[in-house]
Amino acid sequence: MLYYAQGCVVAITGEPLFEDKIEAWEHGPVVLSIYHKYKRYGSSGIPYDEAFDDSLLDSLMASILEQVYQEFGQYSAWKLRNMTHEETPWKETPKNGEISIQSILKYFKKNYVVY
Repeated sequence: MLYYAQGCVVAITGEPLFEDKIEAWEHGPVVLSIYHKYKRYGSSGIPYDEAFDDSLLDSLMASILEQVYQEFGQYSAWKLRNMTHEETPWKETPKNGEISIQSILKYFKKNYVVY
């Protein structure tokens, strides 16, 4: 989901949602710091953190993230994995290499973000 959020945000705003790199792991794109924080949940869902302060998001960012959730949140982790494996940014990145923000931007502008 972070990969899709990053892609949509950068394609719409021209700026990344976050600065952490996204790596092309065997089972899809991974943000290493987030992986380590939540890996204990395995393939189960991650509980909602009620302490999250969504007032830190401006209306555009909140809208983009809501749309990302509506579009991609319906899929299982395995389905998302399979989707990323068919997409150019993952396919063109060496295993465990960094998926460039430029590759993500180009792909999402062409395939997901419609103006």
